[in-house]
Amino acid sequence: MAAIPPPFVPGAFVGAAHHYRARVYFEDTDLSGIVYHANYLRYMERARSDMLRLAGIDQRAAMESGEGAWAVTDLTIKYRSPAKLDDDLLVVSTVEAVRGASVIIAQRILRSQDELTPERLTDGRVTAAFLSPEGRPRRQPAGWADRFTAIMNGETFPC
Repeated sequence: MAAIPPPFVPGAFVGAAHHYRARVYFEDTDLSGIVYHANYLRYMERARSDMLRLAGIDQRAAMESGEGAWAVTDLTIKYRSPAKLDDDLLVVSTVEAVRGASVIIAQRILRSQDELTPERLTDGRVTAAFLSPEGRPRRQPAGWADRFTAIMNGETFPC
């Protein structure tokens, strides 16, 4: 019988920061082997989704129950250096501010050449607002703001 690989665990909290691993695949690049600019946003989105899941924020349940969903309302990004085919990336996310209906998350993407000297590739800052099914801002579900505040303060969560 063939050995089954361990479960995929892309992200984890390291103090107040969430670390998410990603690899650059051929589909992420343009013809020159450089990551297409919009794909950095995909890496950041996956990292944010993983961070919320690990913190116990169930986005799917909120959508299915009709409470609402997150939407990006503001985004800034600074490209510093290109990621390339087969690079090992690390997306580091930190919560900067928590409001009743929104959260601001700073993110940076690093190339992990080695643990001591990662190269910063991209800096981003995202504001996400919780919206009703009708598309209007509404308060986050009970306890979510507390979870984001706990993340900001570096508190740990049982997984």
